[in-house]
Amino acid sequence: MAANQGERTRRRLSTGERREQLLSVGARLFSENPYDEVWIEQVAEIAGVSRGLLYHYFPTKRDFFAAVVERESERMLRLTAAVPGIPVREQLTAGLDTYLEYVEAHAHGYRAFHRADAAGDQSVRRVYRRALAAQERQILAALAADPEFGPVYGEQPGVRLAVRGWLAFTTAVCLEWLRDPELTRRQVRDLCARALLGVVSV
Repeated sequence: MAANQGERTRRRLSTGERREQLLSVGARLFSENPYDEVWIEQVAEIAGVSRGLLYHYFPTKRDFFAAVVERESERMLRLTAAVPGIPVREQLTAGLDTYLEYVEAHAHGYRAFHRADAAGDQSVRRVYRRALAAQERQILAALAADPEFGPVYGEQPGVRLAVRGWLAFTTAVCLEWLRDPELTRRQVRDLCARALLGVVSV
């Protein structure tokens, strides 16, 4: 009896820990399966909670999916964060390698996210706008701090628009690559890198 009580105590999670556990389960399931094949009951079962508790945290499946995507977007920002003192050209290659590896490993979730955004799903669009703004800030800050691009960055008021256009371009390239992987990951990386360097170097 004491052992069972101890086990239950160890499994009691705080609100934040429980939410993180559910999002972690969701990230794995949405990366491995199309959106329509992921069931809330399955998430609850894997996490060892009731379906009602999951709905307490996330009112709908779409809200849950949007929260998963937001968590993964924040994780990707951390993984691709600029390193002071490292040239943008080097960081761009490493950052794209990380990004494309993630896209490939989470193909179902990546496609589902952008389909939902294109369809005007409001919960997903809010996540998309926040993620896009954070990516823009990260890239612009790295450009401004780089000796090669900093002066050009200051002279071109259209750089922010160019970076936003590049992010849309990269998304389109990744979606097409997932649909028809004719190019290798390295080829896709180099294509995207050349595109960004081209728009900020003129």
